[in-house]
Amino acid sequence: MNLHSMLSERGSAGRPLRVALVGAGKFGTMWLSQAARTPGIHVLAVADLKPERARAALAMAGFAPERIAAKTAAEAGRRGTTFLTEDAEALIEGPEVEVVVDATGSPAAGVGIALACARGGKHVVMVNVEADALCGPFLARRCREAGVVYSLAYGDQPALICELVDWARAAGFPVVAAGKGTKYLPRYHQSTPDSVWADYGIPPEQARAAGMNARMFNSFLDGTKSAIEMAAVANATGLAPAPDGLAFPPCGTDELPRVLRPRDAGGTLHHAGQVEVVSSLRRDGAQVERDLRWGVYVVFEAPTDYAARCFSEYGIATDESGRYAALWRPYHLIGLELGISIASAGLRKEPTGAPRAWIADVAATAKRDLASGEVLDGEGGFLVYGKLMPAADARRADALPIGLAHGVRLTSAVRAGAPVRWAEVEIDGGTGVVRARKEMERLFST
Repeated sequence: MNLHSMLSERGSAGRPLRVALVGAGKFGTMWLSQAARTPGIHVLAVADLKPERARAALAMAGFAPERIAAKTAAEAGRRGTTFLTEDAEALIEGPEVEVVVDATGSPAAGVGIALACARGGKHVVMVNVEADALCGPFLARRCREAGVVYSLAYGDQPALICELVDWARAAGFPVVAAGKGTKYLPRYHQSTPDSVWADYGIPPEQARAAGMNARMFNSFLDGTKSAIEMAAVANATGLAPAPDGLAFPPCGTDELPRVLRPRDAGGTLHHAGQVEVVSSLRRDGAQVERDLRWGVYVVFEAPTDYAARCFSEYGIATDESGRYAALWRPYHLIGLELGISIASAGLRKEPTGAPRAWIADVAATAKRDLASGEVLDGEGGFLVYGKLMPAADARRADALPIGLAHGVRLTSAVRAGAPVRWAEVEIDGGTGVVRARKEMERLFST
C-alpha cells in the first residue's frame, strides 16, 4: 500500500525511480508496457545481447523512436529518455541506475548480474527464478551485505505466494501449505520439445507461427518450472518440500483446505509447513472443477477454538473440522505487475520475497535411460527435468542442479528417474556460476 503515492511524489519532484531492464523478452516487454504509463518510473536503459530485440520490445510497449535515442546512460538520465546497450555490466557499474531487473532467464547470466549489482550498489529484482533456485540464498546474502535489495519478482508466482504466506503469518495464522497450480500428469515428466504441443492441444505449426518456445513450454509441462518456483518459495519462506518432492495432487479451489492438510489430519501433505503444487487435471485426465492452474494459494490453520469459531461465523470455507482454511488468487499478471517489486525495492528498500536459507534444491533428473557421453540439454529439453528436493538430501545425493545441466557431458550412464550426480558429468569448475554455487553450498551447509 502507498507505493503509488510514493512513486507520484518522486515523479512530481522530478526524481523518478531510474530502472534498467536486462533481457527484453516477453516478461520484460510486459513490464515496459506498464512502466511507460506509471508515474515516477524512468526506464533509463534496456540491455540485451540483441539490441534490435530491445528496440522492438520498446516499440511494442509504446515507446516512440525519439524516446529511445539516447547515446549513453548519462544522456538518458538528463533527458528522461532510454538508452539501449549490449553491455549490462557497464550499465550496472555506472552511477545512473537505481534498480536493475534481470529478465534474462539464464542462470549463469543472472548470477553474474546479481553479483554485479551487489558490487555496484544497485537493487536487483530477479525475474530470473532459474538463477534464484540455483544460487539465490548466496546472491541475496551478498546483496544484503552490500546494503542493497535482492527481490523476487512480483507478478511471477513465487513472489505472490510469498505475499500470501507473509499475510497469514503476520495475521497470526500457522501456514500449513503454500504453492501454485499447474497442468500435471505423471507422464509429463518425460515430455520433450517434440511432444509438448500435443499435450497442450496446440498444432505445432500454430505454435511456430506464434513464436512459442517449445523448450520453455516444455519446462512448464515436465514439472521443471514448478520445481524451480517452489524451491524459490521454500528458500524465501522456510516452508519445506516433502522428501519425495512435489506430489501434484489434483485439487480445485474448494478442495484446498481438505486436500492440503497433513496426512494425519486426513489430507495429502507429508508435513505441515510444506510447499506443494496442485494439478488442474485428475490422474485420469479429467478436468478439476474450479481449478487453480494459473493461480497461487496459502492454506492456514485456526490457532485456537475461538479463531475456528470466527471462521464459521464469517462464512470462511474450511475443511470439515473447521480449522483449515485457504486464501487464493486465481491468476497472476506476469510482467504487468512487476512494477510492485521495483517500487518496493527502490522506494521502501524492501523485497517482495527473498531467500533467507537453503531449504530446497532442484535436481537434474533423467527423463529416460541416459548413456555415458551424452550431452545434457538442460531445462525444458529432451534428457532431464528438474525435481524438487530438500537441499540437505540433494547435497547428500551429490545431485547436479538443473541450472547447471546444460551443455555438460555425462561420464557415466544414468537410469531413468535418477538424479544426475556432479561426479557423473564433465563440468568447468572455474566458471563464475559454478564457483558461486559451490560457495553457496559451503556457506549454507554448515
